[in-house]
Amino acid sequence: MIVIFTDLDGSLLNHEDYSYSDAIESLEKIKKLKIPLIFTTSKTRIEVELLQKEIGIKEPFIVENGAAIFFPLGYRNFRIDAPVKDNYQVIILGETYRKIREFFNKVKNEFGLKGFGDMSVEEIAALTDLPLEKAKLAKQREFTEPFITEKPQLLPQLEKLAEKNGLKITKGGRFYHLIGKNQDKGKAVKITSDIFKKNIGDIITIGIGDSKNDIPMLENVDIPVLIPKINNEYENVELENLIKAPYPGSKGWNAVVRRLIDELTPDGS
Repeated sequence: MIVIFTDLDGSLLNHEDYSYSDAIESLEKIKKLKIPLIFTTSKTRIEVELLQKEIGIKEPFIVENGAAIFFPLGYRNFRIDAPVKDNYQVIILGETYRKIREFFNKVKNEFGLKGFGDMSVEEIAALTDLPLEKAKLAKQREFTEPFITEKPQLLPQLEKLAEKNGLKITKGGRFYHLIGKNQDKGKAVKITSDIFKKNIGDIITIGIGDSKNDIPMLENVDIPVLIPKINNEYENVELENLIKAPYPGSKGWNAVVRRLIDELTPDGS
């Protein structure tokens, strides 16, 4: 079985307009073949739930840069050792948003930071190009804080201070993210992959991303795929079997996924 882990912003979703229209061909094939498509994103749970509903899938997903893994209750009759919450079995790797914000509030003035918790919905919409209703969902954090900084030269000092407090900083397509030290997309992907292997045996994992925070995911899959950024430049990733998509966003995503599905399922099954 193929299992696909994918970043959203800048990968499946275009950076500029969040559209996945150029990937519909591959998405339809994924649904037809019942390939698990696992969103692995910095987005919040409610953002992912809405996108899954829009696309028409109900699969496990990984939110807020590997902070938590959500398996729909009863998913493929898998046996999973994880507590139940809101019709999911949930594995939490991150810290609470409250802890993240406590640290953030202590350092934000000194380091010139502004997080989603400090911004209005309108400010988030302006920074992300999201419509207001979606910007509101992006603000509903459970585990991590996206932020911007006026003093990027101080980031190395901030990283050391975060580490002393059990936290760390990663970089996405638009924002820095303050997250728990025991989380990243790679750890969450490995745990999720192991659950699949224990329940169904051998799998082939594909990971798709475009940003620095996607590198741990790409390092923990069988077939890593790097999407170029909107300026057609690639994140600096050195992996032996790395595939570089030919185009940014959903068009590049579709091109590689279509080819891989054809190669890995030659009989269409």
